[in-house]
Amino acid sequence: MQILFNEQSRTFHLTNDKISYIMTVLPNGHLSQVYFGKKVHDKADFSYLIQSCARPTTSYISEEFHNIISLSHIRQEYPVYGTSDYRQPAIEICQTNGSKISDFHYQSHSISKGKPKLENLPATYTENDDEALTLTIHLQDPVTLVEIDLLYTIFAQNGIIARSAKIYNQGKDDVHLTTAMSLCLDLPDCDYEWLQFSGTWSRERHLKVRKLEQGITAINSTRGHSSHEHNPFIILKRPTTDENKGEAIGFSLIYSGNFLAQAEVDTHDVTRILMGINPTTFDWKLEPNTSFQTPEAVMIYTDNGLNNLSQSFHKLFQKRLARGYWRDKARPILINNWEATYFDFNEDKLVTIASKAKECGVELFVLDDGWFGKRTSDYAGLGDWYPNTDRLPNGIKGLAERIENLGMKFGLWIEPEMTNMDSDLYRNHPDWILHVPNRNSCECRHQYVLDYSRKEVVDYIYNMLAKILREAKVSYIKWDMNRSITECYSVALPADRQGEVFHRHILGVYDLYERLTSEFPHILFESCASGGARFDPGLLYYAPQGWASDDSDAIERLKIQYGTSFAYPISSIGSHVSVTPNHQVYRLTPLHTRANVAYFGTFGYELDLNKLTPAEQEEVKAQIKFMKEYREVFQFGTFYRLSSPFENNVTAWMVVSEDKETAIVGWYRVLNGINLPYSRIYLQGLNPDFCYKQNIDGNCYYGDELMNIGLVIDDPSAGQVSSDMPTSCDFDSKVYVLKATNK
Repeated sequence: MQILFNEQSRTFHLTNDKISYIMTVLPNGHLSQVYFGKKVHDKADFSYLIQSCARPTTSYISEEFHNIISLSHIRQEYPVYGTSDYRQPAIEICQTNGSKISDFHYQSHSISKGKPKLENLPATYTENDDEALTLTIHLQDPVTLVEIDLLYTIFAQNGIIARSAKIYNQGKDDVHLTTAMSLCLDLPDCDYEWLQFSGTWSRERHLKVRKLEQGITAINSTRGHSSHEHNPFIILKRPTTDENKGEAIGFSLIYSGNFLAQAEVDTHDVTRILMGINPTTFDWKLEPNTSFQTPEAVMIYTDNGLNNLSQSFHKLFQKRLARGYWRDKARPILINNWEATYFDFNEDKLVTIASKAKECGVELFVLDDGWFGKRTSDYAGLGDWYPNTDRLPNGIKGLAERIENLGMKFGLWIEPEMTNMDSDLYRNHPDWILHVPNRNSCECRHQYVLDYSRKEVVDYIYNMLAKILREAKVSYIKWDMNRSITECYSVALPADRQGEVFHRHILGVYDLYERLTSEFPHILFESCASGGARFDPGLLYYAPQGWASDDSDAIERLKIQYGTSFAYPISSIGSHVSVTPNHQVYRLTPLHTRANVAYFGTFGYELDLNKLTPAEQEEVKAQIKFMKEYREVFQFGTFYRLSSPFENNVTAWMVVSEDKETAIVGWYRVLNGINLPYSRIYLQGLNPDFCYKQNIDGNCYYGDELMNIGLVIDDPSAGQVSSDMPTSCDFDSKVYVLKATNK
């Protein structure tokens, strides 16, 4: 790992054993992108890669550089609009005279060990300075005296570069930032396919693929959160790249608010990638001697296929984004009462559910919505974070003690960013919601969004929640968020700062997370936003796992978890066995398949085990025993996608332990068939010289066999079913455990 600077050519080269990132200072002081990709040898001068020829109707930066430098045809690091470049900019500043023209020139740079912490924002980190090097490039606009520090951190491991920008107003006048991207990358061609992960409530992060063409391809959010609709993560891959070979670049924004991820291909087939806060809803007043820090964006390069790219993201997010006590620990097996009771419960009913769960081996009981204020429906109580003693006569403290006495841990659901009009909070503080005076306020689920841009609001919620957590034995928090922001206006800010509210709001969310996780470091926080509306890297910094989707049907979860796995580690994916018929699609999915999907995540149950048959309860006991034996492999092993639900009737994936002595394969078929072809799965990541014993047939197979010849699927549908064969069905599945016997 090195960051090299050649003073004569003014060229920077960030490199490790995987990648090279090269940029240079042009003769006019602008910063130009040269190369990002597989590692290349360093040399004094890469100027031959700055291609510049005269083109008709081209604007040039000055007479001095006529026919030499047009920013429209130069690949740049942090471009502006309007000074010969007509593409979308990385930064735009509105000045007192109304102009939005800027011109940033290189001033200086510094190289430091490790990685600096971003103020009040989630970001990747290092635990020692040998893990990374950081380059800071200092730019200045000579007219406004606005300055920019561009931060580039290269990690020693894998093809990872983290980027952000800090903008300073060193001038005498106020300016307004209307665009401040975290990352810009200009690529020399457009021979890429664009992968995005999109959907809506209950079908989040479905893989969408399209070819880049001239024009703009983009995803974004203007909802106040990263959203169900689009995840702040994209991949560019070469058309021939697949899971196991070929080039790809992944881009992830470590942010939970409004975002933009965009590829602009110009008419000379140059591709500009931009990622950062969505400019549509952003306007930040930057007074003299103040600064603005953009969120961090991470980009990762591979030439070894999409599985390798995902594994790099998994390791980074799992070990150097998630933090705290639970980062490296296997997660407890939980049961949540929501689908078992909804709002219809009392203390004794909850203890009855928990008692049966304990009998089956569950480790953590989670009380969901309805425990506080006058909360007996969606219409009331949000914001009143004190126990409803009609339901819980001994409060949360008393219930937690009863659960602990069973030999289980206790967890609690909260939704701290919301309120109902029918609540003490709203009656006492009606101006604490985001709203526009004299205009109607939209509702969603009969609730409204608290104005977290105001410190006093965050303080109020923090004090109420902290009181409960200090008094009761709470081991887990499920943090929900059930609506998007509308009427984004704060009565506490002046007119010229209303463009700051979306960002200030998410900073308030981060502040509350930081305060609660700091005071209660042993509590396991799980983020949840109507399921997957804020399943993003920003929250992974505070909560090491997130509820992936409200649709817990195993067959729906195949696509959801498959898409999620492109960026997020298995240890971050909250996944439960739900009731059947499922409450979203009313599908009758076999109990074994519900578990076989949920194993590849944090694992738990969302039902009343008392309502299962004795045979089903015994099956649950076996599932829990199995998960306890292998959960560290599931959650911290190396994950491989084998067969896509977006292309096939069969989905397959697997995890391999770090020592390669244990592998677990999940095989899932949506619809059964008659007299089907024989089938096999080609495994990945095994030691070719290890002989693995397979749990279903009891036979041993070498790793190279399983990877090159395949794992044969013993499937009764491949022919005429006889009476002594096992049955198969729709929504069928198998989990194969492979253990090395000759290590």
